[in-house]
Amino acid sequence: MTAVIDKEVEMAESQDSRGKLVAGAADMIRRRGLNATSVRELAKHAHAPLGSTYHYFPGGKTQLATEAVTFAGELTATLLARALENGPTEGLRAFLGMWRKIVVDTNFRAGCPVLAVSIEDLPDAESAPHEAAAAAFSQWTSLLTASLRQHGADQDAAERTATLIVAAVEGSVVMCRAERSTRALDRISEQLEMIVQDTLTRNS
Repeated sequence: MTAVIDKEVEMAESQDSRGKLVAGAADMIRRRGLNATSVRELAKHAHAPLGSTYHYFPGGKTQLATEAVTFAGELTATLLARALENGPTEGLRAFLGMWRKIVVDTNFRAGCPVLAVSIEDLPDAESAPHEAAAAAFSQWTSLLTASLRQHGADQDAAERTATLIVAAVEGSVVMCRAERSTRALDRISEQLEMIVQDTLTRNS
C-alpha cells in the first residue's frame, strides 16, 4: 500500500500545474501546519510561480488549503478502501503502515495534513479547511465502519471501533513526531488488532 501512495502522489503532482500546487500544499501543511505557511511559501515549495497560484486559486490560501486537505483525505480513503477489500484487519495494518512510512521517510518532520488543519484556529469566514478535515475523518471512519459491518460487527460496535482506530492512529502520529520515534504507532498496532478481532468475535 505504501508504494501505491508514492505513485498516487507522483501522478497528482505531474498531472498539471494546479494538481502540483495542491499536492505541494498538502505536503507543506503536513510539515508546518496552515497558519505557519504563506501562499508565497506554498508556491515556492511546489516550484510554481506565485501568479499562477492566485490564478488557479482566486480564493487564496483558504481555497488552496481546503483543496489540499480534500486531496489528502481522498488519497488516504482510496488507499484504505483498497486495503479493506481484504478485510478490516488488513485495512488496519495498511492504515498504520501508511502513517508509519510517512513519519519515518520524512524523518518525523511530516504528519497528517488533515489533522494539522483541523487543530488550527481559523476565522469563521475561513472555516472551509475545517469542514474539509471533518469530511476526511468522517470518510475514513465510514470506510472502516462499513468493513467491520460486512464482517459481522453490529452498527454501534463498528462505529465505535472505527472511530477509535482513526483517533488512535492520528494521535499516535503526533506522538511519533514529538518523540521522533515510531514507538507510539508500534504500541497501538497490536492493541487495535485485538480490538478489531474482539469486535468481530463478539458480534458474530
